[in-house]
Amino acid sequence: MKRLIPCIYLYKEKAIKNFNDLTTVSEQPVELAKLYSDNGADELIVFDMSKDDKEHDRALDILKEICATVEIPVTGAGNVKRMEDIKKILYTGCQKAVLNYDKPENIEITEEVSLKFGKDKICLSFTKPETLTIHRQLIDSYISDTIWIANAGNVTEMSASLNDPTIAVLNSCSLDGMSKLFENPAIVGISGNAINDNSKDLMSMKNVFKDNGVDVEIAESKLKWSDFKLNSDGHVTVVVQDYKTDEVLMVAYMNEEAFMRTVQTGKMTYYSRSRNQLWLKGETSGHYQYVKSLTADCDYDTILAKVSQVGAACHTGNKTCFFNEIVSKDLKEKMNPLKVFEEVMGVIEDRKLHPKEGSYTNYLFDKGVDKILKKLGEEATEIVIAAKNPNANEIKYEIADFLYHMMVLMAEKGVTWEEITTELANR
Repeated sequence: MKRLIPCIYLYKEKAIKNFNDLTTVSEQPVELAKLYSDNGADELIVFDMSKDDKEHDRALDILKEICATVEIPVTGAGNVKRMEDIKKILYTGCQKAVLNYDKPENIEITEEVSLKFGKDKICLSFTKPETLTIHRQLIDSYISDTIWIANAGNVTEMSASLNDPTIAVLNSCSLDGMSKLFENPAIVGISGNAINDNSKDLMSMKNVFKDNGVDVEIAESKLKWSDFKLNSDGHVTVVVQDYKTDEVLMVAYMNEEAFMRTVQTGKMTYYSRSRNQLWLKGETSGHYQYVKSLTADCDYDTILAKVSQVGAACHTGNKTCFFNEIVSKDLKEKMNPLKVFEEVMGVIEDRKLHPKEGSYTNYLFDKGVDKILKKLGEEATEIVIAAKNPNANEIKYEIADFLYHMMVLMAEKGVTWEEITTELANR
């Protein structure tokens, strides 16, 4: 499967054009990364081009935000001098880190970092294809992927010597040129400005590649439009949910053309009954809905769409169209466990920002991390003691106490529940 892999050249907290052009592409690299992710990118590469330690530390913070925001694998590259630098990249949430084989010091640490973090976590980048021949034994033993920074020359001709699965980073290339390059089995992905410059139309690029016989990851509907039971207007009702929270955002309608465009582009497209025309959600407001899944109900007359929502779903500016209360009962709801954690965490974080007199949470923050760690250790011991008691209620209370103190530590260190759950999901 061939992959389209945008990349971000990160310099002074901005995304720039490429290694040789410092023109700013985006002031908000995290938002740019999300745009790539939502528009059909298969992976993302981030090149850290920072020039000093302070800038590098901020680049790592941005890389951490990117990994927490996007839903595609991220590879981190740049500013690697020792094993500690690889560790920092992987600890941001990147699935892989890159050794620059144009730098001897990176070659020297290959075995060490591969044994420490696993071969599947380590890539190498190179500019000259002969690098792969020179370091063949190291690559076979300790490297999972190779990234070719193809700056100049006849790329198609030069790629003929490649045998390893390689991602080609290209400053420019036509669709026909990329299709030709993909004919080489060694080229498994294309990155660089050749992809970045088409980032808003990646799904269309994939359709072109598919038509040219390139095996790319592309959504295909398991149902034909004729499989649906249409209403009297020839439409299907669509219920739209936020894919993360399951909150119902809106209800709309599709005709056949809207359905096909939604599948092909990955952006929710509806049929407006009031205007009698197709309606790409977000075309004027920028509040696009990116498809995560489409599911038909038991009668095949309704589609449940789970989406990544940009901004507000409702034209009124509300997140959801469902905000006009009709009947409400004061019920004790069985809450989503993660929602409970996040709400408690919200209170703790608010205490840190807005101290409240007499607050035990603020007492812990005031005493500092050593006090928080002491209490966390004490609560862990209480769990062990409670576990010896045949009454299960006691251990529930102690675990709740432990989790509260753990969340105070998380707030002190700037760790979120989303980061924790993401880390667990990746294991």
